[in-house]
Amino acid sequence: MNWKIFNAAFIIYVIAIAAGASYVAVVAPLSASYLSSQFPDGGGGFNTPGNLLIADQFNDRIIEVNPVTNQIVWSFGTGNGSLCNPGPGAIIGPNDAQRLAGGLTLIAGSGIPAGSSAPACSDNRVIIVNQQGDITWQYGQAGINGSGPNLLNVPVFATQLPNKDIMIVDQANNRVIEVNYTTKQIDWSYGPTSGPGMLNNPNAVQLLPNGDILIADQGNNRVIEVNHSGDIVWQFDQGLNTAAFASRLPNNDTLIVDSGHSRIVEISSQNNVVWQYFTNQSQGSNPTPSPSYALRLASGHTIIADTLNDRIIVVDMSGQIVYQYGMTNIPGAGPNELDGPYSAYVIGDYTGQTVPSGVSWAS
Repeated sequence: MNWKIFNAAFIIYVIAIAAGASYVAVVAPLSASYLSSQFPDGGGGFNTPGNLLIADQFNDRIIEVNPVTNQIVWSFGTGNGSLCNPGPGAIIGPNDAQRLAGGLTLIAGSGIPAGSSAPACSDNRVIIVNQQGDITWQYGQAGINGSGPNLLNVPVFATQLPNKDIMIVDQANNRVIEVNYTTKQIDWSYGPTSGPGMLNNPNAVQLLPNGDILIADQGNNRVIEVNHSGDIVWQFDQGLNTAAFASRLPNNDTLIVDSGHSRIVEISSQNNVVWQYFTNQSQGSNPTPSPSYALRLASGHTIIADTLNDRIIVVDMSGQIVYQYGMTNIPGAGPNELDGPYSAYVIGDYTGQTVPSGVSWAS
């Protein structure tokens, strides 16, 4: 959703709907002991399970945050959104970052389009960096867009597959590609140029346990599941406005970021709404915060990148915010500040995600 995102008080009013019932909850500041109970493995340095990995889009950085102390324990990128310097040590407008085995970090350098709150600048790389910030793998060329070999055009999402290949959502090329980790050849591609399977600004992808591929087809306001032959085997398009992200849960429900409606919605396998949460009801909220990312954690909580509210929040199933990083609707690059955060993960928790090579995970 890179083209939509511009520009988070801890008494927060939230409206959530669960099992068809609406209610209002008031959330007060949380104690360190409570946070410790929610993030039992948090409290450590680099690559500690329970830490948060955040793509801080308009600050041109990836940060790892200890959620108990709210200290940044690792970062990659300049942290200065006014610079246009794609290349070693820098990343422009990252929309996604995922922690791989061995402390490596996979990052999608989406770039900043014209009309955003930060200066326009292209990146067009998917990279893997180590703890020291050295690039150990790259696909795409800095500042160059295209669709040929080793070229991308606004890569917004990347995930490593169990076979080590990298699956990339190449948004402006309206395709999803699987890049061979060793040869960098494209081993599989999806993105018909016409017909019902044609993509429109896709924004996220997940390889499912059955081998199918779940795609958030953002501009078509739908989520589709396709097999490797390219057949659509499942689709949900009821009442969505800008389907920014989708995740298949262990219970076979699908968690969808319905960005244009400022909500996170869980859809059952029978296509019924079983849970939803709206991010625009907090005091001081941006009227249209355009959340871009949400994952259901092993704890049952849901972590949300509430992008235009400049915050990352974790909510429980009753709709209460149990954790927040970033100040509501206040962009910045200082302590407890973000600027258009696009994705957030809890390190070590791969619930509802493609599990990367070398990682053992059973939710």
